[in-house]
Amino acid sequence: MTIAITGATGQLGRLVVDRLKTKVPVADIAALVRSPAKAADLGIPVRPADYAKPATLAAAVSGVDTLLLISSSEVGQRSAQHRNVIDAAKQAKVKRIVYTSLLHADTSPLSLAEEHRDTERVLKASGLPFTILRNGWYTENYTGSAKGAVAAGAFIGSAGDGRIASAPRADYAEAAVAVLTSQGHEGKTYELAGDEAYTLVELAAEISCQTGKEIPYKNLPEADYAAALVGIGLPEWLAQALAGWDVGASRGALFDDGRQLSRLIGRDTTPLRDIVAAALK
Repeated sequence: MTIAITGATGQLGRLVVDRLKTKVPVADIAALVRSPAKAADLGIPVRPADYAKPATLAAAVSGVDTLLLISSSEVGQRSAQHRNVIDAAKQAKVKRIVYTSLLHADTSPLSLAEEHRDTERVLKASGLPFTILRNGWYTENYTGSAKGAVAAGAFIGSAGDGRIASAPRADYAEAAVAVLTSQGHEGKTYELAGDEAYTLVELAAEISCQTGKEIPYKNLPEADYAAALVGIGLPEWLAQALAGWDVGASRGALFDDGRQLSRLIGRDTTPLRDIVAAALK
């Protein structure tokens, strides 16, 4: 059986590969990547594959039994790119696709959701057996700002009192591997989120506790938060997107209490304090 992973050199993809190598023979795993040279350290067979170049995808998915389609990082181009992969998988008669979508993609107000909804529709219409992993927010999306918040003396955002049920990438990678290497997941959609929901006020309090410094959370209007992100060097489009996603969080877009992630991985999801500690090292 060959398990192939798209985007295998990305942050999530590398974690999936590392864990998968402990579960199945290396020869049975394939990394599908745009830049094969960047995958040399993965220690598994590598196949050139570019989401945007259908000609590369047919050979990449040939002989693949299970394909993990990790969503493209190119926001705005994902629908077409994912369709290319699914079409190639259908032509190659791939036996199953596992797709990393977005938490509550069918109802989410986040701007990210529409491309995931499009992909889910294409996947379901393909006739291929599938499993959809609707990944919630990565805790690192917030804790990555922890050191900057300490330096600035405050943690800023636009999430208000919204509760965020995030988990680290490693937990989502573990869930993906559990689905890739076991049966009974065909046709299922999993809403994956952390067991422990928190507000950004509580995140700031945890940073304060671990550093011994008073780091308050300052909630900003969406436009002000976007401007602050531009001020620290982010592109305007990304700053506006991040601010918009925070506003979505304030309205519950990043909350889920179904605990499907912890059931898939067979343990509690990693606590916020552990990810904060890692970020502050």
